[in-house]
Amino acid sequence: MSRTVGVDLSAEPVRTAVCTVTWTPGAASVEPPIRPADDAAIVAACAVADKVGIDCPFGWPEPFLAAVSAHAAGRPWPGRDQGAAADYRRELRYRATDYHVHQVSGRWPLSVSTDLIGVAAMRCASLLDSLATRGTPVDRSGAGLVMEVYPAAALREWQLLRKAYKVDAVVLDAMVTELRTALPGLSFPAGDAPYRRSDHAFDALICALVARAGQCGATLPPQTAEQQRRASGEGWIHLPVGGPESLAQLVRGF
Repeated sequence: MSRTVGVDLSAEPVRTAVCTVTWTPGAASVEPPIRPADDAAIVAACAVADKVGIDCPFGWPEPFLAAVSAHAAGRPWPGRDQGAAADYRRELRYRATDYHVHQVSGRWPLSVSTDLIGVAAMRCASLLDSLATRGTPVDRSGAGLVMEVYPAAALREWQLLRKAYKVDAVVLDAMVTELRTALPGLSFPAGDAPYRRSDHAFDALICALVARAGQCGATLPPQTAEQQRRASGEGWIHLPVGGPESLAQLVRGF
């Protein structure tokens, strides 16, 4: 038996959800979501998990950190002599993993340095620090207990994505039904209504499923030495591999 946890992390607890899935041979039991979820609830869920997937950036782009550090210290702006300013600004916006996700899935993740998700990333940094201070080694590349995930891109890889699911209750309801069909053995002993009614709860469930894929070695880690180096500071989004067939294999553990 193993337990994976998914966290759909927002800046505030009210928009944050946690999902725990218990895996046994041939079956996956989904607990009711924790929602809202404060930091204490997230840390407690992580403490009894074998793998955790968190939907939030684990770090900021390396060139962005270098640029703002230089600016704060009164040193020359690193982009001063950049011939193609737009290309340089893109380096400040996106991490190595964001480029990789775009290459694989065609989607650009939100920019942690220029979009509002940066506020949630501040909370994530605090949570990762809390885990580390409690003795849980944190590897931002995803090799340890926690891994960074991206539910929408995972759903695309599993061919389940419906773009309107975050704003259309009917679409969300249908996606839960599709997920249950695509993943035999998935059960909700307390009922699946919370996952049909909240996109935050649903995303937390997807995070827990991707964590299971990562636990089974069925996600994409950094592919090059440079990506690994960058991932250790910036974080790395783990995408599931194997298409929809790999989703059905989660209960078998590959």
